[in-house]
Amino acid sequence: MERQFQLELESLKTSLIKMGSLVEDSFRLAVAAFLEHDRRAGLEVIISDERIDSLELEIDNAIIDLLALRQPVAKDLRFIIGSQKLNNDLERIGDHCVNLAQSALTLLDSPGNSTTGGLAATAVEDIRRMAEIVERMLRDALDSFIRLDPELAEEVLENEQPVDDLNRKTVKLVVESLKAEELGVETGMELARLSRNLERIADLSTNIAEEVVFLTQARVIKHQGV
Repeated sequence: MERQFQLELESLKTSLIKMGSLVEDSFRLAVAAFLEHDRRAGLEVIISDERIDSLELEIDNAIIDLLALRQPVAKDLRFIIGSQKLNNDLERIGDHCVNLAQSALTLLDSPGNSTTGGLAATAVEDIRRMAEIVERMLRDALDSFIRLDPELAEEVLENEQPVDDLNRKTVKLVVESLKAEELGVETGMELARLSRNLERIADLSTNIAEEVVFLTQARVIKHQGV
């Protein structure tokens, strides 16, 4: 019975790793849709979201069965509850990737609103920098879960503030670009939306890292810093 339970826990972890891989792929494609003007990548993100949603439901059902049938305690209970939160965070990241892709596609369909000069170009460069940091945060958060590495998880937390700062700067630049009539309203709104969704993915990556610290050390660091 105990061996079967451990196999079920390993299966749960494997499913979460698979979902994390799908979400990472969606993020990279969504960023490519914007920065590389890749329409096919953007469409692929939107299509693949159904797979992420389906897997999220499968994992959720597996967690419910484990809680109901196995009645876990202590470390195993922490792992299952943490996995439930991770599952939800990954699904939400997938949704934000769809938002990124939709914004990228909207910008591709608005060729009259250039982002290649002035304050708008600076905003795009800041979004590029945000994307690089967020991609690393997401990768490290997932790796910290796979390896159950609290030190790597805490490194993820250190990158949250730079992303917040870049988001505020980007939104300010977009507003100034709109006032200077360098951008159309739709383009400005989509740039701000891109920035905001990147900031939300960083927040959710932070949530994952916090869960890893809880899983490995039974230490709650949410709202407390590290």
